[in-house]
Amino acid sequence: MRKGAAAVTGIAEDGPVTTPHPLTTLVQGLLQRIRAFDERRPRAWDLTLTSFWVIAALTDYASSGWRRTAQNTDVPGWLLICMSLGFTVPLLWRRSRPLTVLLVIAPFSLLNGWTGAILQASLVQGVVIFHVALHRPIRELAWAASMTLAPLVVGTVRYPQGAWDWQLGPGIWTFTLTALLGIAVRSRKEYTDSLVDRARRLEVERDQQAQLAAAAERARIAREMHDIIGHNLSVITTLADGGAYAARKSPDRGVQALEAIGTTSRQALSELRRLLGVLREGEGTSDSPTRAPQPGLADLASLVESVRSTGLQVSLTVKGTAPAQSAGRQLTVYRVVQEALTNTLKHGGEAASATVDATYAPDGITVTVTDTGAGRCGNGGWDGAEGRGITGMRERTALYDGTLEAAPLPGGGWRVHLRLPPESTALDTRRENGNPGT
Repeated sequence: MRKGAAAVTGIAEDGPVTTPHPLTTLVQGLLQRIRAFDERRPRAWDLTLTSFWVIAALTDYASSGWRRTAQNTDVPGWLLICMSLGFTVPLLWRRSRPLTVLLVIAPFSLLNGWTGAILQASLVQGVVIFHVALHRPIRELAWAASMTLAPLVVGTVRYPQGAWDWQLGPGIWTFTLTALLGIAVRSRKEYTDSLVDRARRLEVERDQQAQLAAAAERARIAREMHDIIGHNLSVITTLADGGAYAARKSPDRGVQALEAIGTTSRQALSELRRLLGVLREGEGTSDSPTRAPQPGLADLASLVESVRSTGLQVSLTVKGTAPAQSAGRQLTVYRVVQEALTNTLKHGGEAASATVDATYAPDGITVTVTDTGAGRCGNGGWDGAEGRGITGMRERTALYDGTLEAAPLPGGGWRVHLRLPPESTALDTRRENGNPGT
């Protein structure tokens, strides 16, 4: 009903709509059809207009209409026909070579003024002047003026009738107004072309921004998937191996391992549902997944506890009070610690242990995760290659202008050091919304 009302009253939901006048619509439609025909068949359009002016000029001669404006009615007929054709036939090339056309017409225009015939066909020079102003450099209008006004001076000198301004004035005003009309149409056309070009560039830029946003979102989801699946599967694998060994000697320990596996699996499933829920259509409907908050600084203790349940000796030390942080910054710290402990589970070996030291200070957040395992240096030294996990940690840290160091320790083991500078609320909000800004 609202759309119908808007159509009747001419008012849209976002503001008034201007309804064009029927005559304006008719004229615009006619002009569009003419332009379309001109674009499809420009030569046919040129021939049509040229034929029209040729016929009009010859009709003016045949009907002796030229005698009403002539200053000398004794001009031979063959000369009148030649001048009529000389004024009109060159119009066929008025768009491609307008200044040349004026140069071709100039002798006939001089002859027209010298003989005193004053054929009305000479007025078609205005069409050529219009095209000079429309297509050629503006400085060429000076040449066009000289070739157009010189014959008027010749006719005024040879057949003086009254004051000079009375004889030359109409020709000068005709040239001036025609040139201004061509310049106005040219300016309008260039302005419209610039708007079309700008709209095209904005459309391309919008598509590029959408592609960049989609790529950034895919990278973010890939990091989340890697962190969630990699960590939880590592914990489950370690628990399963330990549970299988413990079940043979202590069934109770095997039951505890199975319960831990179930807890870890449910936690991983919940996080995956939360992550993938943003990709589902119909968000907000009754079948949408429940949205749990992202893990943050307060969840580091439970993270360490879940890793400790696998048998890895992990200690957590926190200095200072956790300041108010955006969800994205807290998630970055959580994922870096999670990835570092996951790598310890994967590469540290059975006798490995790890420590997590977190420091909250006014100048930023510092977290250091070290382990005593063989790590990647256990088989001949580290080759310097970084896997997807370390790359993901660096990307997360760089998003908030932080620094991350991940490298083996000289005496064995591995160290991951994260530092995030103090939070800038406005900038971090833009980054978490997918617009890093400057």
